[in-house]
Amino acid sequence: MKQEAPDFELPFINKQGTYQLGEDKGKAVVLTFWASWCPDCGRDFPLKEQLYQNADKEKVKMLTINVTGRERSPEAGIAYTKEFLTQPTLADKDRTVYDLFGCRGVPSTVIIDQNGFIHEAFGDQASFLDIAQSLGRII
Repeated sequence: MKQEAPDFELPFINKQGTYQLGEDKGKAVVLTFWASWCPDCGRDFPLKEQLYQNADKEKVKMLTINVTGRERSPEAGIAYTKEFLTQPTLADKDRTVYDLFGCRGVPSTVIIDQNGFIHEAFGDQASFLDIAQSLGRII
């Protein structure tokens, strides 16, 4: 049985305002939870950035969420975002949304379908290819 994705609202790191998941009903949404010190995140993001640059923004919304509760300092996630990310990036409230989605490591990737249900969730050892193929099955 499909599980509905929990709705949330978080502030952006790399622009003004907040984001609410419900805004993107009708699109596939890819959430990537991360921390700046994470070597697996460093390997994952260049591929996801390339996907983000080429994705059809009418069909797919890609967001990253800095898990502030797993950072060494609040500034670390902000500096990492400025240096490496062009995707819209949100700041978790400590580990609130990370825990809502049942994440256990970073990076964690959650794909939400157009109806707001969790299509598939991936842990820190998932390959980019598996994530991209999963996304491809719903768009």
